[in-house]
This record gives sequence, structure tokens and C-alpha cells, in this order.
Amino acid sequence: MCSGGCAKCLGSTLIPLAVLCTLANILLFFPGGKVPEESGHITDEVWCFGGILGSGVLMIFPALVFLGLQNNDCCGCCGNRSCGKRFAMFSSIIFAAVGVLGAGYCFILSAVALNKGPKCKYQEAWTYPFKAGDYLADHSLWEQCTSPENIVPWHLTLFSLLLVMSGIQAVLCGIQVVNGLFGTICGDCKCCGCCGGEGTV
Repeated sequence: MCSGGCAKCLGSTLIPLAVLCTLANILLFFPGGKVPEESGHITDEVWCFGGILGSGVLMIFPALVFLGLQNNDCCGCCGNRSCGKRFAMFSSIIFAAVGVLGAGYCFILSAVALNKGPKCKYQEAWTYPFKAGDYLADHSLWEQCTSPENIVPWHLTLFSLLLVMSGIQAVLCGIQVVNGLFGTICGDCKCCGCCGGEGTV
């Protein structure tokens, strides 16, 4: 597989992950699956849009770039013509770095939110009743949140999904950084074999 084909595979994986992260972030605006009475009842980290901006919008750009690399005159790079393949692979490294930053942003926000716990009604006040992730190991503490119903598993499930998916996105973008370096230095010469040598003049 040429470096362009590898990039296309990575891009096709990043697109559904970006969509899922966006959906997970949107669902977090509805604690326990219900419309909140006030915006102040939503966990603060949700408003940072980690899944929508970091692993969503910022991930679409590198994904589209990766998808287009294989169709960027793959065979011309091995002949006397300059097709800009190596420059395209180099530019993909920059977009991959943007993807790593976006995924890292979502990953850090999700980790903080999981450690902090959800914002819920505790002793007639809306606050964060859990300390330093203590609720993760002790499920009996979940009863401290009297409203919204099922807010703790809702919070835990969605932010865990964001944590895992953003981690996968960061790894995939990291792979493209390495793949892009190989494509920049060595070109995409393996493609010429499958094109019947059309790249040589």
C-alpha cells in the first residue's frame, strides 16, 4: 500500500469518529437524557465543546486532506514530472498535527470531567459532590446526586466514549505524521508499479 492509500484509510476512519464525538458532546447538553431546566445545571466541561470542536470540527480538516492524498497524481512522482506529491504529503503532516491538538484537547477535557464528576443536585444545591474521582470506584456515592436521574452513568459513559475516541484519533493522526514523513522523504513510488509505469517519461 502506498503512503497515499494509508492516509486514505486513516481519513476514512477519522470521519465516523469525528461524527460520534460530536454526537456525544451534544448528548452531554441533556443530562440524564432530559432537557435541563437551566444552563447552569450542565457540567462546565461540556461548554468547552471538546467533542464538537476538538475531536469534531478540527478533525474533519485533516480527515479530508488524508482522503484526498491518494488521488493527488500518485504516479507522476516517480518520473521526470513534478506532481507535488511530496509537498502534499508534507502538508498532511501539518494537518495531522492539528488533528493531534484537537484530539488532545478533547482527551484532556474528558479526563478532567471524569475525575471531577457531573454537576448535579446535592442537598438542595447544584454542585459537584464528588472529589478526585472517588465516585469511579464507589458506586454507592452515586446516590448523592438526586437530580437529574441517572446523571452519573450518563456523564461517565459519554465522557468515557469521548476519552477513548479522542485517544484513537490522536494515535491515527500520529500514524499519519510518520506516514507523511516517509511520503515526503521517499515519495510514493510503490504506486507506479500499479500504474503500469505511466509515471516515467
